[in-house]
Amino acid sequence: MAVKRVVANLTASPETITAAKAFYRSIFDLDVAMDFGWIATLTGSGSMTPQISIASEGGSGTAVPDLSIEVDNLQEVSDRLRDRDIPIEYGPVLEPWGVRRFYVRDPLGKLLNVLEHA
Repeated sequence: MAVKRVVANLTASPETITAAKAFYRSIFDLDVAMDFGWIATLTGSGSMTPQISIASEGGSGTAVPDLSIEVDNLQEVSDRLRDRDIPIEYGPVLEPWGVRRFYVRDPLGKLLNVLEHA
């Protein structure tokens, strides 16, 4: 048996689904793969190995994030957030375990750990 993928399901009201779709499309270039109104699925073009992290903290004394999103250009994501006046809550910082990252909240209030391997 093989796990083919892991999907994050975020709770949202019908009104905030639209805002969340716009955020993830404009900040992370994700595409809407499915949208039934009550659920929208966004996808990227990359491939990955399924992962689940279980943590007591987010590292460096930070809160455990709701999602971690690895990108290939952290500065570009940071610039997009700044251009939209979306505040970064932590970082950017180069962590001792070899990732450069920051925390930001999405329109649903979820804490995102946005990272790039150094």
